[in-house]
Amino acid sequence: MGSDVFEISVNFIKLVAIFLLMVQLVPLLVWVERRGSAYIQNRFGPNRVGPLGLTQLLADAVKFLFKEEFIPGEGRRLIFLLAPVVALIPGALAFGSIPLSAPIQVEAFQWLGQTWGPYNFPFQSFQFDIGIVFVLGVSSLAAYALLMAGYGSENKYSLFGALRASAQMISYELALGLSLVGILLIYGTFDFAEMVTLQEGPLTLMLFGTEYTLSFLPNWGIFYQPLGFVILFAALFAETNRLPFDLPEAEAELVAGYHTEYGGLKMNMFYIGEYGHMLVASGLISTFYLGGYNLPFVTVDQIREFFVQSQGFTLTNASLAASFLLHLVFMAKVFLLLWIFIWVRWTLPRFRYDQLMDLGWKTMLPWALGNTIVTAVFILWMRSV
Repeated sequence: MGSDVFEISVNFIKLVAIFLLMVQLVPLLVWVERRGSAYIQNRFGPNRVGPLGLTQLLADAVKFLFKEEFIPGEGRRLIFLLAPVVALIPGALAFGSIPLSAPIQVEAFQWLGQTWGPYNFPFQSFQFDIGIVFVLGVSSLAAYALLMAGYGSENKYSLFGALRASAQMISYELALGLSLVGILLIYGTFDFAEMVTLQEGPLTLMLFGTEYTLSFLPNWGIFYQPLGFVILFAALFAETNRLPFDLPEAEAELVAGYHTEYGGLKMNMFYIGEYGHMLVASGLISTFYLGGYNLPFVTVDQIREFFVQSQGFTLTNASLAASFLLHLVFMAKVFLLLWIFIWVRWTLPRFRYDQLMDLGWKTMLPWALGNTIVTAVFILWMRSV
C-alpha cells in the first residue's frame, strides 16, 4: 500500500474512488442504453423525470432500495444471497487493475515539519507485473456467481440459464485467451503499463532488420493484430452475456434466466456486475489494441513538458494535468466501445444455442489458434534474419 502514511492514505483513497467510479458509471450506462435504444428504434425513451430523463436513474435507485426482499421458499438461502455479491466483486477487482491514465509523479515536499516523497502513483487501484493474468483469472470467477444464482434459486429456468452461462463462458474463454497470445508475443510483457508505453508515437515496424515508420498511423496494437482484435471483441460479447450472445437470460425462453427470482437491490447488483464486466472488456480492448490512455503520435513526457514550458506548471502540477487529460482520452475510447456494445444489442438478433457453440468451437477457436501460430512463426522469422 505504501512506504509512509501519506502514500498509504492516497492509495486507499484512490482504491475507493476508482471503485465508486465504476459503480457510478453503471446508472449512466443504463441511461445511455435506454436513450440509445430509443434513438435506434425511433422512439423517445426516458424523458419525463428530469432533463433528458437523467433523474429517472435516481428514481430507479430509490425503487430498487425499497423493494420488498424476496427469497424463494424452496431455494438455498445462503447461496441465493451470496450470488449477487460474487457477481459484483470480479468486475470491480478487474477494473481496478487496468491503468486509467499515466502515473502521477509527485515531487518531494515539506509538510508537518518533515520531507515527504517523491512519489509515483499509478492511476489504478493496484498494479501487478502480470496484470493480464490477474484480470483473466478474476473475471473467470463471474461464472460462479451465475451458477450460484441458478442453483440457489431452485427454479428450472434459472438453472437452465446458469448452465448456459457457464458453458458459454468456458467455451469462449479459450478463443479469448488465444486471441491475446499474439499481441502478448509482440509486446513481450504481461504488464499493462508497459503495453501502453510500447504503443506511444507513430507506427514502427521492424522487418528484416530494418525499422520502418509510418507517421500517419499511431503505434497501436490493432495494426499489428487486426484478427486478434476482431476475435477478442467478439469473444468479449459472449463473456459479458450481451446480445447476440445473451442466451443465459433469453426472456423468450427462460423468463430472465439465472436472475429470474431476483429483485430489488440484489437484482441491481447483477446489473452492476454485468456493466462492470462491459467496462473491463472495453478497458482491455483499449489497453491492448487502441493505445490505452495514449494520445496518437504524442508521448506522455511530451504532454508533461508542454504543461511545464507553456503553462509554467511545476512537475507535480504538470503530471496531474497530463494524467487528467489522458484519463479523459482513455474514457473516451472506453465509451466508444461501450456504445458499440449497446449498438450491437439493438441491431443483431440472438443466436440459437447450437449456433453460439458452433461459432465458439468451430470458428473462433481455430482462427485464434491459427493467428497465434502465424504470429509466433513471423516473430521468430523476423528475429532470426
